[in-house]
Amino acid sequence: MHKKELRTIIMNDLKKITPSFYQEKSKLIHNKLLQEQAVQNANVIGITLSAFPEVETWTLIEELWTTGKKVVVPKCEPKTRSMSFYEITSFKQLENVYMHLSEPIPYLTTKVTKEQIDCLIVPGLAYDRRGFRLGFGGGYYDRFLSNFKKPTISLAFHMQVVEKIPTDDYDVAIEKIITENEIIQCK
Repeated sequence: MHKKELRTIIMNDLKKITPSFYQEKSKLIHNKLLQEQAVQNANVIGITLSAFPEVETWTLIEELWTTGKKVVVPKCEPKTRSMSFYEITSFKQLENVYMHLSEPIPYLTTKVTKEQIDCLIVPGLAYDRRGFRLGFGGGYYDRFLSNFKKPTISLAFHMQVVEKIPTDDYDVAIEKIITENEIIQCK
């Protein structure tokens, strides 16, 4: 199956989930993530600002703040298809950009380097047990992950885990996937 085809299938499945399923399962996933050693040991955590139907991260970010973690979120540069991360301490430091995504406002936030991020929560649409992920098609995270050396974790609903993701040479596997049902150690 091709990436585009798989993307369509997974998106259609995700669009069918109910708000109660979404909230309940996201909370189960949050609880598991917060128990992870890589998260507990991290000072700076990179994470995206979720948009339905991705596993919800807004309340997770609030929980990370209450535990004293620095939370950094990406700002995409469409011309170069690259990302930079900025520390946010409030959702008031965000703006809506293309495709209704929320991103940090650079002049209200502090930019951090890739090396300063202790643990990265990597988004995606589908995953396989080898840690390969199907993103949203922009390639931003594959570029960022190409030389990222710290722990990588993805949050997913069980229905997003598939038998095999078609891969390209530039795809980078993540280390762990946390679903409402299990924790998958990939590497």
